[in-house]
Amino acid sequence: MEYLNVKDADAFWLMFGAILVFFMQCGFAMLEVGCVQEKNTKNILIKNVLDASVGALCWWISGYGIALGSGTPRTIMGSDSYVLGIDLYTKPLWLFQWAFCATASTIVSGAVAERITFSAYLLISTLLTAVIYPVVVHVAWGAGFASSWRTTDLLMGCGTIDFAGSGVVHATGGIAALVTCYLLGPRIGRFNKGKVQDIPQQSIIYQTLGTLILWLGWYGFNGVSTLYINKFGGVAAHTMVTTTIAAATGCLTTTGLGYLHTGVISPNNTNNGVLAGLVSITAGCSTCSPEGALVIAFIGSPIYYYSNNWLLKLNIDDVVGSIPIHGFCGLWGVIAASLFATPHYYGQAYYSDRSKKCAGLFYGGRGNLFLANLQFVLFLGAWVGITTFLIVYPLKHFDLLRVTEEEEDVGMDDSKHNDKSIHEDVKKNSQMLNKNEI
Repeated sequence: MEYLNVKDADAFWLMFGAILVFFMQCGFAMLEVGCVQEKNTKNILIKNVLDASVGALCWWISGYGIALGSGTPRTIMGSDSYVLGIDLYTKPLWLFQWAFCATASTIVSGAVAERITFSAYLLISTLLTAVIYPVVVHVAWGAGFASSWRTTDLLMGCGTIDFAGSGVVHATGGIAALVTCYLLGPRIGRFNKGKVQDIPQQSIIYQTLGTLILWLGWYGFNGVSTLYINKFGGVAAHTMVTTTIAAATGCLTTTGLGYLHTGVISPNNTNNGVLAGLVSITAGCSTCSPEGALVIAFIGSPIYYYSNNWLLKLNIDDVVGSIPIHGFCGLWGVIAASLFATPHYYGQAYYSDRSKKCAGLFYGGRGNLFLANLQFVLFLGAWVGITTFLIVYPLKHFDLLRVTEEEEDVGMDDSKHNDKSIHEDVKKNSQMLNKNEI
């Protein structure tokens, strides 16, 4: 009976985490709707709901089996657990991992907003959640070559540290967004003779609300990635502490950095700084010290800020900043985990017998972990970049990727959803109420 109670507690822990991570979809929806123009409100909201829905079925049919099915270090996908062929106490893990899968897909939706065709987006989202992302999970968290959750045949004798998914989730979404944005091209009017032109964003209120919701959800994203609460309560608490320190550091550093360059205290920098800090700490949240979390986020902030400016110079149009936040900070997070993992915290979160050998390079490690994480970063760039290109380029070649100039000009709400905007609905309803009162 005691054993069953422990299993029930762990199952509840995963279900609680799944709810928190799924609530992040609300955060992404608010953040993205605040960044787009009013004429694309309905379009971006529909895509956020579809991300979760498409992701659920894809994760059920193929995603979970590819990601966490049985396999060997030489495979890139599992051999079982397809169509939810799993036992009762594995279902909470399926639910928790589905919420992660939906997050990876949503990262792309904000970057490519306001000009991608609906059918192209659905195809990209489907293949990302059904195949591309699950393979990354298998490699890093399942039975694949970079996983640190095995006891034998480990990459560089350690496997990779990406505790909650700086690389697995965020960099995957960011790399896919980069390839898609590059092939898709910028929005009309975003660049004029190489100079950046501001396009009105709908509401900083929605952006800020979305950021705070995401910060809340990140406690499930990072903290519940212990997967167990029995005997891991201390690790979960430590993980939430480092997550908090990183978010705060990223916020303040990016706000200050923007002020030094422009003389303006920008709410965009404040919000995106929070997210840059959170993405940067996600890989090493359980294995670094609180001081290490501060340094990781402090470095992640300029990585976000300057990579964002660099993308603009290349005329790459990312509507919400997905590429610098999730892509570049995600890759930094994986490398940072291999530098700042302490023997003490590594031993608590992973395996104590490897703690000295697999500590971070700055804490007496032999470099094994750094080399393992570097190889995982290279795998991410190759696998996600190439597979995304193979999906998106044919769409571009056959003129199926981007809406027409006329559709983009009038807005996706009018051209795709048979209405002007959500604010037109409010105005219409208000007029009807006034008429009824009279």
